[in-house]
Amino acid sequence: MKKRATFLTFGTPDFTDAEIDAVSRVMRSGWVGMGQETIAFEKELSEYIGAPEVVTVNSCTSALFLALLVEGIGPGDEIIVPSLTWCATANAALYLGATPVFSDVDPQSMCVTPETIAAKITPRTKAVIVVHYGGYAIDVDTLRASLPANIAIIEDAAHALGAVHSNGKRVGASGNTVCFSFYANKNLSTADGGAIALFDSDKAEHLRCLRMGGLESNAWSRFTKPSTVFVAGIAELGYKMNFTDLQAAIGRVQLQRLDGMAVIRKKVAENYRKSMTEAGLDISFQSLAFDNHHARHLLVGVFDPKKTGMRRDELLLGLRDSNIGASIHYCPLHRQPLYCKAGLTNLPVTERLSDQIMTLPISARMTLDDVEYVIHHLTKLTKKWQAYDQHQTYKDK
Repeated sequence: MKKRATFLTFGTPDFTDAEIDAVSRVMRSGWVGMGQETIAFEKELSEYIGAPEVVTVNSCTSALFLALLVEGIGPGDEIIVPSLTWCATANAALYLGATPVFSDVDPQSMCVTPETIAAKITPRTKAVIVVHYGGYAIDVDTLRASLPANIAIIEDAAHALGAVHSNGKRVGASGNTVCFSFYANKNLSTADGGAIALFDSDKAEHLRCLRMGGLESNAWSRFTKPSTVFVAGIAELGYKMNFTDLQAAIGRVQLQRLDGMAVIRKKVAENYRKSMTEAGLDISFQSLAFDNHHARHLLVGVFDPKKTGMRRDELLLGLRDSNIGASIHYCPLHRQPLYCKAGLTNLPVTERLSDQIMTLPISARMTLDDVEYVIHHLTKLTKKWQAYDQHQTYKDK
């Protein structure tokens, strides 16, 4: 099969003329900052998720930071997080002077469990950030029942917009504070941005104030309503973390298309599985990656060298050489210099997975031909190295 001329990224945003027209409409309106479009997007997202309050911000990192801030997290507090996650999950704790404490994960779901969390609880534990890794909907109700009432649960759902829990509720409708991402490669993309879904109206108002520098009114109100032209006193340190109407315009269209794009992602995932079976590739994927409870933001497989004939890193570089954007999610945080200053942490499942997991390209823009191309080159690499290994073994004998 001829080498692709273009690079097949692991996650490509799916934008249409509808998103472009929406952005043009907002640009022509003369108001591109946070205004009516953002308010409309928050309302529509609230209805989709099933959470009464949604507060948009400029990134999921900001969402995690603000979520911890309104819980009163500060110096001396410990926040339990999985090591198998993006650095933003742990950095949100560091920004507030708290200490991230890393937990192991379940080998199938690749997510935290009540048992892995319980092993890390101390008297200083104030919150747990659970990551719906890859898009897998964690059973947060069971986790809540296993934790002391004074420990807050923050959900990092950067991967999981659209995922559904076994109880039929969407991720975001648990009653916890849930943080989403709209970064460039996410299932719903606004180029960047994030949101916080929650049930507490007082916390939601606090978050709206914090995202706008501590002001009780936003720029849209101050410039369009005579009664709010005079800025009230600032009583609390706030931040510049607001969303914009340009992003909201894209998000509103993407939200209308989200379920349709999810159908395509599922079809791509199922074709990966079918093609791998036909090719004789024995690859285990993250739990529920082919189920309706998974958003399939990432398609993460375990590439055991005993089954593939080569190390994961060699396999990844081989795919990259064929213009296939295989990737790694993630290098464990507890191995990174920033986080291991207090000493090494032993997380055996995370450490084993980190040497074998690889993310294959998946997006709503992928075609079945794209899947066939990936499988062809994946098979070619593994069969080549298996044949080489057998030849070497024969020579050794």
